[in-house]
Amino acid sequence: MKFQLYNSLFTSLPFHRVEKTGVLLSLFLLHLEEGFAKNKSPKEIVESFMGQYTTYTTQEEKFNLLFRFIQYAERQVVLFDALEDAAFEHIHDIKGPGTVKHLQSEVIYEQAQKQLAEKLKDFSVRVVLTAHPTQFYPNSVLGIIHDLAQSLKREHTTEVNSYLQQLGITPFLKKERPSPHDEAVNLTWFLEHVFYPAAGNILSAMRQYFPGIANFKNPLIRLGFWPGGDRDGNPYVKVDTTVKVAEVLRASIIVSYYRDVREMKRRLTFKGVEGPIAELEKKLYNHIFIPGYQADITKEEILEALQNVRTTILEQHNGLFVSHVEDLIAKVELFGLFFASLDIRQDSSVHNALLESIAEKTDVLPGQYASLSDSEKIRSLLQANKEVDPSQLGDELFQDTLDTMKAVRSIQQINGEDGCHRYIISHSTSALSVLEVYALFHMSGWKKGQLSVDIVPLFETIDDLKAAPHVMRELYNIPEYKEHLKNRRSIQTIMLGFSDGTKDGGYLMANWSIYKAKEELTRVSRENDIEVVFFDGRGGPPARGGGKTHQFYKSMGPNIENKEIQLTVQGQTISSNFGNIDSARYNMEQLIHAGISNALFRDANSKLSPENEATLRELADESYRAFGKVKNNPIFLEYLNFASPLKYYSETNIASRPSKRNKDKKLTLDDLRAVPYVGSWSQIKQNLPGYYGVGLALEKMEKEGKWEMVQQLYNNSLFFKTLIANSEMSMSKSYFPLTAYLAHHPEYGALWNDFYEEYERSKKYVLRLTGKEELMDDKPVGKLSINMRQRIELPLTTIQQYALIQLREQTQEDEQLLKTYEKLIVRCSFGIINAERNSA
Repeated sequence: MKFQLYNSLFTSLPFHRVEKTGVLLSLFLLHLEEGFAKNKSPKEIVESFMGQYTTYTTQEEKFNLLFRFIQYAERQVVLFDALEDAAFEHIHDIKGPGTVKHLQSEVIYEQAQKQLAEKLKDFSVRVVLTAHPTQFYPNSVLGIIHDLAQSLKREHTTEVNSYLQQLGITPFLKKERPSPHDEAVNLTWFLEHVFYPAAGNILSAMRQYFPGIANFKNPLIRLGFWPGGDRDGNPYVKVDTTVKVAEVLRASIIVSYYRDVREMKRRLTFKGVEGPIAELEKKLYNHIFIPGYQADITKEEILEALQNVRTTILEQHNGLFVSHVEDLIAKVELFGLFFASLDIRQDSSVHNALLESIAEKTDVLPGQYASLSDSEKIRSLLQANKEVDPSQLGDELFQDTLDTMKAVRSIQQINGEDGCHRYIISHSTSALSVLEVYALFHMSGWKKGQLSVDIVPLFETIDDLKAAPHVMRELYNIPEYKEHLKNRRSIQTIMLGFSDGTKDGGYLMANWSIYKAKEELTRVSRENDIEVVFFDGRGGPPARGGGKTHQFYKSMGPNIENKEIQLTVQGQTISSNFGNIDSARYNMEQLIHAGISNALFRDANSKLSPENEATLRELADESYRAFGKVKNNPIFLEYLNFASPLKYYSETNIASRPSKRNKDKKLTLDDLRAVPYVGSWSQIKQNLPGYYGVGLALEKMEKEGKWEMVQQLYNNSLFFKTLIANSEMSMSKSYFPLTAYLAHHPEYGALWNDFYEEYERSKKYVLRLTGKEELMDDKPVGKLSINMRQRIELPLTTIQQYALIQLREQTQEDEQLLKTYEKLIVRCSFGIINAERNSA
């Protein structure tokens, strides 16, 4: 009702002929729903609308109306986003299940205070912000959404109207592709204005609910950062970018401390306190506002000053306002002078090529290095003891790789070790992948035994996930590497990628493979006295490991290490789940609760029985076969390229990173990034990666008389129940009538029909399994949100398909006409992605 009320204000927006546009758009939406119900194509529907409801005769007039529809719908999405943000406290139980307050009642009921104190000694949640291209809102629009949500919360209609007018004349498009540095600066807005206060609120709540148990020393919350450090397939990230981003992060946290100190200064006006606070304020001020000021303040210095102030307040002033000081101490313990740990990431193929170049151009490695076996290469790498001069290599990428490894040390010297201490290797396939990086760090100037960097292999494909335990066992048996781990507190971080796993093996197999890999990696690590930490590479939608993330962690069994929860968040998942302080606090608390409750009060359904495990393995295997069959169809990728705006992703100017790894090669599924892959399925409302193979697997089990086993698995496994629930979300966001015109296409018709049949099959069996009448019946708020968003974006998805059809059917060489259709396609992408919130 609120949406309809405020939507009516759009008629006063400063658009060209906006009043008529608003009325026509409402009619257009009804016309679309009626047209799709009659199996008409987007082209037929758009053309019949123009004939029935307008008097437009020229192509230009029709184009103008379609662009006005897009402009109008984009802002409807913003209004709905802001309304949901404003209603966050009403549609989420912020003191209910999964929160810190709920954890308190559980701990008291179970008398688990000692167990909690033990768990809090080393447990943490690390949320890593990535620069993956799924955010279409420029910062100016994000700011308006924030302010609009606040006005809607206060029901201040005049202010709302002003912000809607501001939206009307604020561009939604990014004229230029952002640089990695731009991406970093944009994300620091969330660090300063959302994560910093939200983390502080959580720590305060922990102290309030668990006095004497919660402590400052162990960082309960950690933030990670990829912009400026992630160079996997991004040619624009260079060593100077990495160093500058580290400086941005340091400056950003000092600004945050400065604001807090200034705020405290208004309260701490008593003897023995006022002076030290003013002195700390001045030091922080110098670092921010005096150009060229040498960075001389340290985390320890800030903490010492605050601890002294705290002691004085407690001893001389009856503890007045001491909570203000304690809150800041806790934040300094968390964020130091780095704010978020800057991760470095590079593809293993780059390291391999770099070492071959070193062997060829220097005497550090044997000249025949390239032809050696893996074991011989490892031996050579471990024996290498010289530093390499990057200028000898010639190749810019090779020089930059070594310079970056050297720069990590200088970043640590200024920001602290936590500022940059992880190097992630994409496409890790063997122990050699890890030892290559280990050796390259020493070739870049790091001394033996002094490497303060965690080397993190990333396993992504189904085969790599299966091989991961063997790879890690081999690494643990290498004395030099075992010694390196000993220096790193005998902790090994391993990253597991959901995105490429789903692209490679389908939804069920990817999730099952990661679950089993975690179990096996836990076992192998424990056998070698190594504590393993899992870092999950997740996207927003279920097809990329998203969905109800905390449920996934809560469902991990006792055979999976649970020292920390680490996961990536990206794009509009950052702005939707962590876009304001309330939602960020709620979602971080959900993760904290999932990790702690999993250890203290493990759900009886978190451990798979042998029978349930066998059933799940059978389902995953059958799903894998089904997905493999369709994935290996020679025209599978051609279909996606034909039916969706895949080829236009690179034109959206939303990220510095290209949409595929090897830009000069022909498009292949391996090279295609997961973001445009999953996002394109979402744009055409088919969402294939989130359910394909589920229906076929369930159907096969039923035909073989094993349905009872599946039902038992669903009833007894929280993990499987979570997978099915997230798959429901993918199916709920599907709308096959949009592309039903392809059902009779001579080349792609068979594929479309196959996808639609699997959607219907999956839906049928999931509803039967869950006992529901409709998808997501047990989540009425989420279901309503999706349904409303689907209606808002239907004009956009239809116009996009209309433009794609027109583009394919054009026979005349009218360059301007073709460009206009392409512009329609790209413009629609913005609104569609934003409306979905977790679509890519």
